[in-house]
Amino acid sequence: MSTAVEYDPLSPEMLANPYPQYARFRRTAPIFWHEGMKSWVLSRYQDCRDVLRDNDTFARDRRRVGAELPEFLQNIQTIDPPDQGPLKSVLMNALRSQDLDTAGAQAREQITGIFADLARRERFDWIKEVAAPVALTITSHLFGVQRPDLQWYVKLSDSIARRMDIGLRPERAAVGNDARTQLNSLVDQWYAAERRPGVFATIRETAGQLQVPPHYVHNTAGVMFNASYGTLFATVSNIALTLIERPETLNALRGADRKLLDSATDELIRFEGPAQGTSRVATERTVIHGTTIERGQIVLTLMASANRDETEFTRPDELVLDRSPNRHLSFGWGVHGCLGAAFGRVAVRELILCLTEAPRLRLAGTPVRRTTATVRSLDSLPVSFTA
Repeated sequence: MSTAVEYDPLSPEMLANPYPQYARFRRTAPIFWHEGMKSWVLSRYQDCRDVLRDNDTFARDRRRVGAELPEFLQNIQTIDPPDQGPLKSVLMNALRSQDLDTAGAQAREQITGIFADLARRERFDWIKEVAAPVALTITSHLFGVQRPDLQWYVKLSDSIARRMDIGLRPERAAVGNDARTQLNSLVDQWYAAERRPGVFATIRETAGQLQVPPHYVHNTAGVMFNASYGTLFATVSNIALTLIERPETLNALRGADRKLLDSATDELIRFEGPAQGTSRVATERTVIHGTTIERGQIVLTLMASANRDETEFTRPDELVLDRSPNRHLSFGWGVHGCLGAAFGRVAVRELILCLTEAPRLRLAGTPVRRTTATVRSLDSLPVSFTA
């Protein structure tokens, strides 16, 4: 049975630390109706995973229940199998054709150079001077496109992230829609530019084989680029603060072998990943824990809560650097799981490795959380390096 609960994802308490509230949900209200978001909210691991992998009952494409979707929002994230298959295959092949070792080396070179410059500074903002430029440069290299202007793109991506919360803040829709349109225009510029090796060139070369409208390919390229940037930006931000607050964790990783670095990367992503939740729409009447979900109703899966579920993870509120297995939901699950998860892990691993080799990073002010619910991140993180 569902239970009425108080839940404001944008409250100062939730922005600061949502995990105690998530734990209460799992214990007392594993499914409840949120009037503001007009959706059912799920907080337990098995429930979230089951919904994400049951594409027949819980759709990403809301047109399957009669909703309309404007053309500029139509992309791989808004279509379901079997229509999704050919486009997904092209994108997966584009990503797999990239040399992740080279991408990792490029990421490490860039991060090391930034650290060398910042080590001479008394203090700096990790978000503006590390997270944003690292995420944008690495993503641009991977896609083989000229890096957009940093300040312009940070603002654009922020507007897209805030648009994800329109169930809570409807007024964010207009600015977010404009940002998505600008992102699609950026892709048009890439099509007109000279070809460079990378994901985008592979997509452009093979897209003609697809039996999908061209705007799907254009829009999807932009969505993938922004998803890569946005996920890296938020993850690099969250993990830096996590390691600053837990210096013993960073000490344990100094001189670690590749196996431990890989498992620690996944564990840090599980522990404080940016993706808080994602939604699906019920295609038919169904029942979860005695609660009836009607066709057309939205179901929000709180993936960040699922990642702390004690029925799936031993000591879920602790960092267990060699945790195995680690079937977290930070990259989603099922047919709409994150296509760039492997690349994301490589980039984050290189950041952690660079931090183990750099002087100690410490707080030089009070961190400020970004007022977004779907994506957990930071607006500012004043820090400094100490010998």
